[in-house]
Amino acid sequence: MHLTHAELDFQSDWLDSTTADLWFNQLLDETPWQQPQVRLYGRVCPVPRLLAWYGDAEARYRYSGQTHQPLPWTPLLQTIRTRVVEAVGEPLNGVLLNYYRDGQDSMGWHSDDEAELGREPLVASLSLGGTRRFDLRRKGQSRIEHSLALNHGSLLVMRGPTQHYWQHQVAKTGSPCVPRLNLTFRLIRSPA
Repeated sequence: MHLTHAELDFQSDWLDSTTADLWFNQLLDETPWQQPQVRLYGRVCPVPRLLAWYGDAEARYRYSGQTHQPLPWTPLLQTIRTRVVEAVGEPLNGVLLNYYRDGQDSMGWHSDDEAELGREPLVASLSLGGTRRFDLRRKGQSRIEHSLALNHGSLLVMRGPTQHYWQHQVAKTGSPCVPRLNLTFRLIRSPA
């Protein structure tokens, strides 16, 4: 896929469905899910999804006004990280797990451009479970320029200048959808 000022690599069948099913079920069971509160327009609201942050001990990550201390890698997450690192060819020291329980769970427009991700952030996003639409728009614009269907076992890698020029979202949907897990692996270059 070619977008100006973006380096995106999308592999819809990166993982076989048997392994994807296994990982999905095990992660759902063993993850201590949290639903932090964020301040939006002066109101405190729960984020519209469940999440967990894992990583190397020094991989603290600050976003949405909160600093997240990493949980230690589980054997399964260590296995998944090794596979993703082989695919992207760069080290990754943290992963944010997002659990979208249904179509009302979402992720608003944002860029992964926090200072600790460095000048050219690397984010590798593994999707497990239900397919959800992933939208991209240029910063400062309101029009969606591109959308992808993030399906079970797909891997989307964003690197280079992508986060400086583009925003992305997983919007709410009224369409029926099954639960989805998204693992976004990152390289924290200078911990929060």
